[in-house]
Amino acid sequence: MAALHRSLVLLCLTLLALNTVVSAHNITQMLSGFPEYSVFSDCLTKTKLDDEINSRQTITVLVLTNGVMSALTDKHPLSVIKNVLSLLVVLDYYDGQKLHQLSKGTTLSTTLYQATGKAPGNLGFVNITDSKGGKVVLGSAAPGSKLDSSYTKSVKQIPYNISVLEISQPIIAPGILSAPAPSASDANITAVLEKAGCKTFASLIASSGVIKTYESAADKGLTIFAPNDEAFKAPGVPDLSKLTNAELVSLLLYHSLASYSPKGTLKTTTAPLSTLATNGAGKYDIKVSTSGDDVTLHTGVGPSRLADTLLDSTPLAIFSVDSLLLPTELFGKSPSPAPAPEPVTSPSPAPVLAPAPISEAPSPLGASPPAPPSETPGGAPSDAPTAESANSKSANAAGHVGAPALLTALLTVSATVVSAIILS
Repeated sequence: MAALHRSLVLLCLTLLALNTVVSAHNITQMLSGFPEYSVFSDCLTKTKLDDEINSRQTITVLVLTNGVMSALTDKHPLSVIKNVLSLLVVLDYYDGQKLHQLSKGTTLSTTLYQATGKAPGNLGFVNITDSKGGKVVLGSAAPGSKLDSSYTKSVKQIPYNISVLEISQPIIAPGILSAPAPSASDANITAVLEKAGCKTFASLIASSGVIKTYESAADKGLTIFAPNDEAFKAPGVPDLSKLTNAELVSLLLYHSLASYSPKGTLKTTTAPLSTLATNGAGKYDIKVSTSGDDVTLHTGVGPSRLADTLLDSTPLAIFSVDSLLLPTELFGKSPSPAPAPEPVTSPSPAPVLAPAPISEAPSPLGASPPAPPSETPGGAPSDAPTAESANSKSANAAGHVGAPALLTALLTVSATVVSAIILS
């Protein structure tokens, strides 16, 4: 009975661990019950910051009421609003209690604005200070900045995963509001590509006329996956000169999406993505997988890793990739691996009588999944892979992509342990 009790305890702990892994947050769903933050939530959706927030595991969102948000949205374009809101997403967990228990009464915390690489120097850090009288004030960490925003109240928490806190005013880093707002239609796509070492791809989209399609789609939403120059020289790359003009155009259009999909959105995508090459004659879609902060695109012929973000300016995103994206519609599916050879059977030796071996349960250690990354105490950013669909916000809260496989593994381990104890 003691052994059976231990096995049941193990099973319960296993299921609790599973619940921890599969639980995820959805910031827009969390805010849906608070109409006073509807403008803030709407801006998170338009800028795709909601996907970035949902893809991270330990985070604090500093929300603003509709009146405060309207003062921002009435004066500034969406690209500026995105930077302002990124400065309100702290890559650490804070609730009301922690705010009043700061070491030395003050701390500097990293924000999403710093993690994007857009913030000059350390302008992406915020200063959080527990001032005299129990009031918590916040401001930019830039020298000389005023702490002119204050903590108003706690809104909602999922300890120690996500916390939503209301503050009185936006945190404004120097220059964040006066930065020129780039227009997607004004962006020189070929210049961005050439500067980043994607000259071959830039030349192809220019000579084929695909650049005009890109430019006309940019204002409505466009994402480009540009292979670097080395990708065209890699072994096994098809001879593109043998393609017809129509096939080359389809190949180049296959390297783009008719939507603004920054990295955070790609990390939360599970459904296949249609490309600009998608038409009635073929799907021309791309699948996405993530591992930590790495994003890999799958075409059916081979994978390609997202190497770098060249431009992220709502509604245009340009990435470099380390391999040419080869659609199955033009190049067929990747060849199946050759079947393993049949094992060679040798003559069986004469049977030797021996005592029956004692049955042992296989060790579960060999199949342990890696522990998910967590935020550092100092607020350093850490990505947590999720698998919510970018096309369905309801599916976005369902959990991590690895949950079904992990469920199978954990239940198998538990069943094995229970069976082994019963048989013993």
